[in-house]
Amino acid sequence: MPRRPVRSATVRVAVAPQRASIHAPAQTSKDEADDDFKALSIASLTLNTPLTLLKRPQRRVPSKPFPFLSLPSELRIKVYEQYFGPAEEVLDLGPDNYKRIHKLLGLMRVCKQTHAEATHLFYSTRCFRVFPIYPGRYIKTKKPLLARLKPRQRECLTSLQLRLGPGWNAPPRGWIVNEALGLQECVKVHKLRVFVECDPSDGFFKGFRHSEGFYEGFSRELLAGIIDLLPCLDVIEFDAWSCVKKSGPMMQGLVEVAARRYGRL
Repeated sequence: MPRRPVRSATVRVAVAPQRASIHAPAQTSKDEADDDFKALSIASLTLNTPLTLLKRPQRRVPSKPFPFLSLPSELRIKVYEQYFGPAEEVLDLGPDNYKRIHKLLGLMRVCKQTHAEATHLFYSTRCFRVFPIYPGRYIKTKKPLLARLKPRQRECLTSLQLRLGPGWNAPPRGWIVNEALGLQECVKVHKLRVFVECDPSDGFFKGFRHSEGFYEGFSRELLAGIIDLLPCLDVIEFDAWSCVKKSGPMMQGLVEVAARRYGRL
């Protein structure tokens, strides 16, 4: 009997039809949006507000420099006075000199003519203290302000101040009248101001002073030494706090020294 042909087993696998990916277009759209966003200018993102770029302002340099030295000397002096500002009562060594004074002196390095004019104006219109009184290393220095000045600067000085009182029980070692001060070069100093802060001979200082009459004698020696070294001194002015008596040993001794040196009080 003939055999029937055996059908081969056929395995049918259902294959899902490939559907188009929905992520690729979304990614493409996102990239395009980013590109479009980057292409936008910052100014277009503002609401009717013009965008001003932050730039450092540049100093306007004049095409032609101002002929300052061609001005009359009277006008140049007025400019110097405005630049340096009002004259301080007294100049002395102190911690704030660099901020107040040193930076202003840079004007003197412009040229020789400006140096000569500005130097004379600055030093001739200010009173300089002979010995420093600011506490700390300034009052203890062995090189007072006068000793730090150059001879050309000392020649322009017109007024000096001697302030007595600081260190009345133990005067600083740097308070010595010698050639290092350059008083002989102060040929234009016609006025010496003497200011007395205290009189150690007063009963208030009893028990605290170095010895009886010590500081009074020390002050007289300082004044006499300064008067002897100043070549053109004409006027000596005395001033003091209200607690200092004019009839006290301190003031009387200073007045006698000035009278012996033929100075006008």
